Amino acid sequence: MTGLAQSPPSSAPDPVGVEQRAQTLDAALRTASPAEVIAAALREIGRDKLALVSSFGTESAALLKVMADVDPAIPVVFLDTGWLFDETLRYRDSLTELLGLSDVRSIKPLDADLDRDDAARELWFSDPDRCCLIRKVEPLKRALAPFDGWINGRKRFQGGARADIPVVEADGKRLKFNPFANVTPNDIAAIYATAKLPPHPLLAAGFLSVGCMPCTSRAEAGEDDARAGRWRGRGKTECGIHTIKTS
Repeated sequence: MTGLAQSPPSSAPDPVGVEQRAQTLDAALRTASPAEVIAAALREIGRDKLALVSSFGTESAALLKVMADVDPAIPVVFLDTGWLFDETLRYRDSLTELLGLSDVRSIKPLDADLDRDDAARELWFSDPDRCCLIRKVEPLKRALAPFDGWINGRKRFQGGARADIPVVEADGKRLKFNPFANVTPNDIAAIYATAKLPPHPLLAAGFLSVGCMPCTSRAEAGEDDARAGRWRGRGKTECGIHTIKTS
């Protein structure tokens, strides 16, 4: 692949410089494969300063497989909100072993935050945005503190706020890589088939997208939206980790 600057990893990124780097990288990687994007992220950031954030959801194994083929030692951040399905936790463990992931970090919300804001553990119902903030957004900020860049699995075909995501963008002082921005559902299915990846256990039960238990439901008849069933009836489509800057 040509046109990609081989700049050394930065130890002290600044927002202005990150924005410029993101634009340059995005232009160079606009048509790159997911593996090429991850390899470029490694060259640009360095393994010690790069993390992949995964929900271990219904499509997560595809991105984790591509990453593992590039470097299985890239740190993987998993947000254990306290409301996840047991099936998701078991899926995390099985994929970690299957793919040989050597640095999976399960991050939980702070007990002090839960006791202060969600003592009755019913915040998901009364204020789901606040619930996501203390269970996902704030834990992710803590988890990403040592890193200068992160990789995630958003795709344009998921629609909504994701329809126009770039391949590389600035996220405050960090670079954010979206290696699956250009993939299609068929591309993901091909990765699963070729690598013989196990599906998420809840997919067969009708869950197209899996998040926290109280805010996830099965897809209804005729519903084919990739994120159908998330925060149903709420008018909410994102938890906040992709809409609130991490730094």
